[in-house]
Amino acid sequence: MLRLTHLPALLATLLVMPLAQAEEWPAPIKAIEARGAEIIQRFDAPSGLQGYAARFNGQGVALYLTADGEHVLVGSLLNAQGEDLSREPLDKLVYGPQGKAMLSKLEKSSWITDGKASAPRIVYVFSDPNCPYCNLFWKQARPWVEAGAVQVRHVMVGMLRQDSAAKAAALLSASDPQAALHEHEAAGKASTLQGLKKIPDAIQQQLDHNLGLMAEMGASATPAIFYKDASGQLRQQLGAPSAELLIQILGPRP
Repeated sequence: MLRLTHLPALLATLLVMPLAQAEEWPAPIKAIEARGAEIIQRFDAPSGLQGYAARFNGQGVALYLTADGEHVLVGSLLNAQGEDLSREPLDKLVYGPQGKAMLSKLEKSSWITDGKASAPRIVYVFSDPNCPYCNLFWKQARPWVEAGAVQVRHVMVGMLRQDSAAKAAALLSASDPQAALHEHEAAGKASTLQGLKKIPDAIQQQLDHNLGLMAEMGASATPAIFYKDASGQLRQQLGAPSAELLIQILGPRP
């Protein structure tokens, strides 16, 4: 789901001498596994190499075992045309299954809808009530939401300020959460939203779960936007997107 094109830190961590032979994988691949990578599946690779799809800190990474079985290369494999031959196997073996699992978790999280239930496109965003860039994305999405083209589901978290959790709890527990969120975001800096003085245990559990899910999905700031790209893969955008990225996330402008 979340692809990195540069892996310097990962290379520094994983390019080490191979450990002892293990039954499941060749020794160099087992060495990578011992240092925290999850080896997913083997795949075919050119030029005598054997590819292995792996996951490290939530990110997909391709491993290439040399023909003698003694060494492993970590990172992207490019052909003479500059095409990344690692992308397809990682999408198929790592990001595809991971994206489906993460999407299922997002669907079961505690969110507030913004837009029609009949909207053909659904976008999830981890949102803090005190986040100005969350408010910017809310404003950016207005044409799509109001046209019925997109439904944005705000997975509420409280992390930026001392009263963030109390404000998020106020929105989640409102008699009409969607209307409360709309009023808060439409007002921007002039919002009069007051946080709950005491957060009910059930709401606190929802907020804790959302924050844990955010960390699990590798997001460290709000807004953290999750959407499906043109190929159906789940992607992440941190921060309010540019005009070009906005089209990728929300689709053609209405």
